[in-house]
Amino acid sequence: MLTFAQVAPSDLLALTKPRITLMAVLTVAAGFALAAPASLDAWTSATWGLLIHALIGSALVAGGTNALNQVLERDVDALMRRTAGRPLPAGRLDPRDAAMFAAGAGVVGVAYLAVLVNMMTALIAAATLLSYVFVYTPLKRRTTLATLIGAVPGALPIVGGWTAAGGTLSERPAVLFAMLFFWQLPHFLALSWIYRDDYARAGLRMLSVADADGTSTFRQAVLTAGALVPISLVPTLLGLSGAAYFAAAVALSGWLLVRAVLAARSRTPYHVRRLFLFTLAYLPAILTFMIADRVA
Repeated sequence: MLTFAQVAPSDLLALTKPRITLMAVLTVAAGFALAAPASLDAWTSATWGLLIHALIGSALVAGGTNALNQVLERDVDALMRRTAGRPLPAGRLDPRDAAMFAAGAGVVGVAYLAVLVNMMTALIAAATLLSYVFVYTPLKRRTTLATLIGAVPGALPIVGGWTAAGGTLSERPAVLFAMLFFWQLPHFLALSWIYRDDYARAGLRMLSVADADGTSTFRQAVLTAGALVPISLVPTLLGLSGAAYFAAAVALSGWLLVRAVLAARSRTPYHVRRLFLFTLAYLPAILTFMIADRVA
């Protein structure tokens, strides 16, 4: 086993799940942009500085959260083909060193947000870390409801971005939270169906593992994609965006629902993967439209 000083930086980076961390940071940025003044001309140097601090602190918390998840699931990761090469199951990191790195990143991130952004944003970040690591992660071994529960910490970062810009907790960030919550469900249900053999081998209680023909899995994907359609239109009603966003939301959310229905009808790898890939494009696209329309 390597000592901590000998660990490759790339392995520490892999421990943070960079793509998931980046997605969380992007949602923080979106929440901030939607709560800050609509015109960039009204942004002061303090506004830009606050955004940078919010992104740095949130990246530390998200990276620490993902790293702690890998520490707790290293035995599970070793049993799945797509994760067996990660630093911990592959033996490139000592679990104690990884745990210290992960906890340090999380604690520093929360403290950073508390000191340089505000206490509410720090509390939201702490709630995200604690619920993901100590509620969602162990529940994956016990109940198929874990995916639903895990969507809560997954949707909190955009609320943290909102409060970082000085926004208060109200119906506006609640709608943003709901959009991310419902988006995650068809996304992860499709992913869990693609890798259901891996999850079964690892003993995780995913809905796709218990659902032999996919009826329940894709019924939930269709229902949650359907719920996202009206929810994604509410930002226009609340004044967060205008008619251009409304039209884009109808198109994007409607097509996501179509992809979910096609996956439910066929359950073929082609249609399920198309659903999964569209969910990856959906979130940055709809948030970009919302912000651009608000600025315009």
